[in-house]
Amino acid sequence: MHKLVVLYSEPDDPDHFRDYYVTHHIPLVKDWPGPLAWRYSFDVAAVSPGSATKGETPYFAIFEADFADAAAMAAARASAHGQRLAADFAHYATGGAVVVHYPIQDGTG
Repeated sequence: MHKLVVLYSEPDDPDHFRDYYVTHHIPLVKDWPGPLAWRYSFDVAAVSPGSATKGETPYFAIFEADFADAAAMAAARASAHGQRLAADFAHYATGGAVVVHYPIQDGTG
């Protein structure tokens, strides 16, 4: 399993980000061939290490997608649909984002 994570920074217009993301970007994601599962949230919170105290987070929103492996993720991102998703970023993510991906290590058992 391979995971793609997009960590969105605070945009210039949070209301526009939420509206555009839900009404335009997520419908594109729904049609994206490749991910086994995906999810997103606007309720990003941080917890201070060693305590239950809520800390400040540098992120406004998060997106995660699961792929069978790194090759499947690379193919999905390189596809015409993946390129359309990447180009759509400019319409809502004015604060920028950090995109990371990594293989998932099984933590059960």
